[in-house]
Amino acid sequence: MKIFRRNGRRLSIFCITLISLSGCPASAEQSEAPDSSGQSSPPGQSEQVYPANFLSSFANDFLNWPRRIILDSNDVLFRSDNFSALMMAGGASIAMHQSNADKRLARHFIKHRVFKDSFVDESFNALGCPGTHFAAASLWYALSVESGDQFNKERAWTMMTALAITGLTTVGLKAIRDNETPNEKAWAWPSGHTSSSFTAAAVLDEFYGPRVGIPAYILSGLVAFRMMDAGDHWASDVVFGATLGWVVGHTVAGKHKKLELAGFEVLPYTTGTADGPSAGIQLVKRF
Repeated sequence: MKIFRRNGRRLSIFCITLISLSGCPASAEQSEAPDSSGQSSPPGQSEQVYPANFLSSFANDFLNWPRRIILDSNDVLFRSDNFSALMMAGGASIAMHQSNADKRLARHFIKHRVFKDSFVDESFNALGCPGTHFAAASLWYALSVESGDQFNKERAWTMMTALAITGLTTVGLKAIRDNETPNEKAWAWPSGHTSSSFTAAAVLDEFYGPRVGIPAYILSGLVAFRMMDAGDHWASDVVFGATLGWVVGHTVAGKHKKLELAGFEVLPYTTGTADGPSAGIQLVKRF
């Protein structure tokens, strides 16, 4: 587990690379292989239409990603309720740090560690790693592309967008604040593990409701607790990180979530009748 912790970023990149390669198109020899009748299908006359492979789909989405990140970031930052929540969390962080509440809590965790077992400790560290979240979202995206599932492909890309916004914001704030953690590591505030974990939980909660959201939030809370328990972050780092992740996740996923009613997707419906055109809505349920 210590090896994973030291090389977590490299492992995440390696996982994403493997996922990307899994979507490569078949070679020319495979595409021209004879069918069961022993005859090759002429170019352009294949009877089966395959979904776009991962690389081509990712390239198309990636080109439009910067614009989407900017637009979604504006929705996150310029909503009055989001701005108020972030300001209150920032104020609480300042108060906790200046009043020495952070140091008192850090001393308490040093004396009363909960995750003493190294395997459990490193497991939660890996679970909360932003690279792990991106790798999982990439796998979700790749599998959706290969199965031709546009619905889940869009949801996976929304997850990746929310994680990217959280990651960029977290790194920017870390660079500005540039303070040390209780165990004297750089770039303490805010906690990246916490912000990324709560982003993922908020997106899942927005998409799938409390049945998925509540367990995801519990895991995120354990990740946040572990960051304080191990001395990797002050309590103020965790408070702001959790708020940031919650705000970004719910805002981005809520914006791109399709309208649903009692578990049914609500779609517009138009038709023509003897009396003229008519319009309404239709409810669609995916099983």
